[in-house]
Amino acid sequence: MIYDIKLSIQYVYRAAVAGGRHVLYMTPSQTSQQRVITSLLDITPAPDERIAKTDFFGNTAVEVAFRAPHEEIAFRLRARVERLAEEEAPDVSPSLRELMDEIAGLRSLTPDSPYHFLADSPRVKARPEFKDYARAQLADAAQSVRAIVEAVGMALDRDMTFDPGSTNVDTPPEEAFAERHGVCQDFSHIMIGCLRSIGIPAGYVSGFLRTQPPEGEERLEGADAMHAWVRAWCGVATGWIEFDPTNGIPVSDQHIAVAHGRDYGDVAPVRGVVRTSGGQASKQAVDVIPLGGS
Repeated sequence: MIYDIKLSIQYVYRAAVAGGRHVLYMTPSQTSQQRVITSLLDITPAPDERIAKTDFFGNTAVEVAFRAPHEEIAFRLRARVERLAEEEAPDVSPSLRELMDEIAGLRSLTPDSPYHFLADSPRVKARPEFKDYARAQLADAAQSVRAIVEAVGMALDRDMTFDPGSTNVDTPPEEAFAERHGVCQDFSHIMIGCLRSIGIPAGYVSGFLRTQPPEGEERLEGADAMHAWVRAWCGVATGWIEFDPTNGIPVSDQHIAVAHGRDYGDVAPVRGVVRTSGGQASKQAVDVIPLGGS
């Protein structure tokens, strides 16, 4: 499936900022399942510095700096991406106990190593409630890791309510979990915490979700803004799989990835610093349009 993607993130400052520096994670990633045909990131006003680079995890990051005063700023992405369908494969992932042995036998700290995604990260901490919830989804000791990942993700879709007004970008996942309300960032952080708490390496993926459902199907939650889902390491033979807990489904050709990391903090679409004496207001808009087909 080929998609045209538009993303706009705008900030309006109450007082003119004297300068600023930002790191942007907005460009779709190039992977074996995803081909970026065109990608243009437009920034207004034009930055005084602009550098594109690849971070530790292989994501494209654009760093920009402004020296002149400005009262607003806009980041606009236009991209065309081909997203291939995920191939169905038999579940050859190990049991949870066998996964522990496989991880212990690894001697790699490359960017895709599961070791980077096992411990606490800045926004996701081990919590007893996450461990208890994850263990409650286990069927038996022989259950495969892939089945556990899917069971936890589907349970969160069942037990939590997607509620755009219930949290903000800084809400701790344990708070959203206690209220059983949140957005895709909360669903993903909670699932990551649950999986890590029982020894399954898990990380965060930011991206886009198709905004127009096939005829007769319901529109997926989280399609008005950038979306998020989870990647989990399911053993040497299976590697990384991806699951969308907000919608209770495996990731498919309706998901277009931008970047992945340990949690949202690694891949926030815009982060940085500005010199100003006032607050700010922001607005985000996303449009993902399939070209041809259903």
